[in-house]
Amino acid sequence: MFIYRGRSVSQKDIAFIRKLISNNPDDSRWKLSKKLCRAWNWVQPNGTLRDMVCRGLMLELHRAGHIRLPDKKCNPQNPFLQRKTPAKIEIDQTPLNTDLAHIRPLVFCQVRRDAAEKLFNSLIQHYHYLGYCHPVGEHLKYMVYAHERPIACLAWSSAPWHIGSRDRFIGWSKAVRIKNLHLLAYNSRFLIMPWVRVPHLASHILARMARILPTDWNGIYRHPVYYLETFVDKIHYAGTCYKAANWIYLGDTTGRGKNDHTNKPNRSIKAVWGYPLTKNFRTVLGAA
Repeated sequence: MFIYRGRSVSQKDIAFIRKLISNNPDDSRWKLSKKLCRAWNWVQPNGTLRDMVCRGLMLELHRAGHIRLPDKKCNPQNPFLQRKTPAKIEIDQTPLNTDLAHIRPLVFCQVRRDAAEKLFNSLIQHYHYLGYCHPVGEHLKYMVYAHERPIACLAWSSAPWHIGSRDRFIGWSKAVRIKNLHLLAYNSRFLIMPWVRVPHLASHILARMARILPTDWNGIYRHPVYYLETFVDKIHYAGTCYKAANWIYLGDTTGRGKNDHTNKPNRSIKAVWGYPLTKNFRTVLGAA
């Protein structure tokens, strides 16, 4: 009778939540959501409770009049609203003009929750045309080094909810997409430092990342990824490095965004590129 973030909630489920609340009259909303997650075994693939999603579900049920949550005991500050813009960190900007062979092998470092993460955030903020945006959900951050100098940054995160050309390419239904979307990873940022001029560097980095990312993702989030994707703003770039790295151009976005109600473009059109990590990607992603 109620669907939230792809999960169907029945009358029986609502009755269970009501009983959980009545049996724990002194619990806060935070404690109740934790207990509900454990009761339903509602966890991420890596075993972490889906507490925020569960709390959102309970709030929606409360607003709809299906349950009555206890009053808020506090109003904690939203860390995303208070988040500061990454400060600029100075690094060596000596021009690097050479051949790829002279700087190989490159070193790839996953820096999320590492001492180098602040440097990553700073470089993206001050040298990527989109700036830094704190990712939500599953995500990893990489810095690429040549002779101990950072020369590139890549950010990967959970895939966008619905991309028409991608979904048609995979061939999955809406229900299967909801179930298996976590098996995709989205390249949200790719930056090569502006003072680096090395032919074929970008496509080489993308090829290396396609081999590194699945292992790291599985190690941290305890589930595989079978497909990579990204958007390329057609006003600024042609997607040449993705094409050179054997990514597949799938089509363009509509330019309307996920909250559009006008059916008219309100942002730049972006090219959609995809990269299957296995030949049977359609099968493992549940496509018909």
